[in-house]
Amino acid sequence: MDKPTNPVNWFEIAVVDLDRATQFYEGVFGIALTEEGMGPLQMAWFPMAEGAPGAAGSLVKGEGYVPSTTGTNIYFSVEGIEGVLERVSANGGRTLMPRTSIGEYGFIAHFADREGNRVGLHSMT
Repeated sequence: MDKPTNPVNWFEIAVVDLDRATQFYEGVFGIALTEEGMGPLQMAWFPMAEGAPGAAGSLVKGEGYVPSTTGTNIYFSVEGIEGVLERVSANGGRTLMPRTSIGEYGFIAHFADREGNRVGLHSMT
């Protein structure tokens, strides 16, 4: 029998200005993204660890990649949603939905990044 896994293993966030988007996400999450070209695509990869839980992903600039607040939404796991939303604002983004309880599953919030994407946050506290 196969070992159960979460079905998502990669995500991409569409961007128009890769440098601006990289600075935004590095500032919000306090991490370093790694720029990587992949064929015609320009990408900035979020840190990842082989075999660790969660999905890896990147920012992507290329033909057919259009930022949106109405499509698929991804959630970043964080400690302290309010602090992250403060960094979102300080880095040029805006809160779309403040910290909201989802009962026993913790709390969520949504923000718009500087590219125009809706992104979610999830925390158990």
